[in-house]
Amino acid sequence: MDDRDLLRYSRHILLEEIGIEGQQKLLDASALVVGCGGLGAAVLPYLAAAGVGRLIIADGDAVDETNLQRQTAFSEADIGNSKAQAMKGRLNAINSRTQITALNEHLTESRLHDLMQYCDIAIDCSDNFPTRVSINRAAVATRTPLVSGAAARFEGQLAVYRPDLPDTPCYACLFEGSGANDGACAVFGVFAPLVGIIGTSQAAEALKILTGAGSSRYGILHLYDALNNEWQQITFTRNPQCRVCGSPHSLRPAGKTMPLIQQSNRQ
Repeated sequence: MDDRDLLRYSRHILLEEIGIEGQQKLLDASALVVGCGGLGAAVLPYLAAAGVGRLIIADGDAVDETNLQRQTAFSEADIGNSKAQAMKGRLNAINSRTQITALNEHLTESRLHDLMQYCDIAIDCSDNFPTRVSINRAAVATRTPLVSGAAARFEGQLAVYRPDLPDTPCYACLFEGSGANDGACAVFGVFAPLVGIIGTSQAAEALKILTGAGSSRYGILHLYDALNNEWQQITFTRNPQCRVCGSPHSLRPAGKTMPLIQQSNRQ
């Protein structure tokens, strides 16, 4: 950390719970963010501004005009462009020292597994149930902390999963077999500020995990009702019969450096 970093991140460093040591952890950290839409547009600027050293961002969609109602990281000039690439430009403008890898693709489970092996945290900003299932499976397999969010209509969800800790529940413990399904925003709509509330909460949980500040409580599903400005909490425990985390899973590799990632331009 040089003098420029000490000045830039001074408001973090002044916090006893973060300090120089915690800020250095952020500078050394790698995070995978899946989805650059409403949630990602709220999460990613805060991660970059806070100094997370490496961000891998993935989204296979392009910006369209209906996104601008809530995805505030984009502008009218971005319409038609890759969300991942447009987001990279936005984040580079926020913090030129953060290394950003933009993947214009919908990540498969095997691709998620490969990327998470070299990340300190994963943040699920996706918008569909099958992708969330794949992200969870990869996180469990690689023992990567996962911060998951969802937003639809006026209702949001937030949960932290810690497969890096023993006997902790995963996403499948809560939702597997529930018949969860997602519809399109074009059908049921989404209240614009809702994605900001959930997304910035995801960013806060991620930064706390990376710095070790405070506590990120796992086994709790946080439910937000924007119409009434109310939060509710549902506690849940690990399912010993869970098909994802109920059996031994692989160890993440130690002492490895991030390899060069082949970027895809698939539309």
